[in-house]
Amino acid sequence: MKKSFTLLEMLIVLGIIATILSVLAVSFTTTQKKSRDAKRRGDIKALQNGLEQYYSVCHYVYPTSTSEESLDDSITCEAEDAVIIPVVPKDPKTGESYTYSSDDGATFSLCTDSIESDAVTRFCVQNQQ
Repeated sequence: MKKSFTLLEMLIVLGIIATILSVLAVSFTTTQKKSRDAKRRGDIKALQNGLEQYYSVCHYVYPTSTSEESLDDSITCEAEDAVIIPVVPKDPKTGESYTYSSDDGATFSLCTDSIESDAVTRFCVQNQQ
């Protein structure tokens, strides 16, 4: 007598494997979202520190903008010929710049609208001075 698996046993095993794979896929997606959120928050904090350095090097003013716009490819203090941040980080999912606004050079706001895993949809930092 040959020993082999029946069709029913094989279908049950395939069903169990499919269930395990679907749970792992959902878990992996959640982990990716949390990772991108952590990167965004880290980028925003690093940019905040760079803008504070800009403030102290560039005669106590922040880079100005007329409306909400993104930062350029680098943050450079023209008056002192100093590159503060050579490469401004971008959003890890979309590749777009973070939103920066400073009307008067005395204050600034830096935001990302792409927080994925929390209930928060916008994460912002302001000047510390």
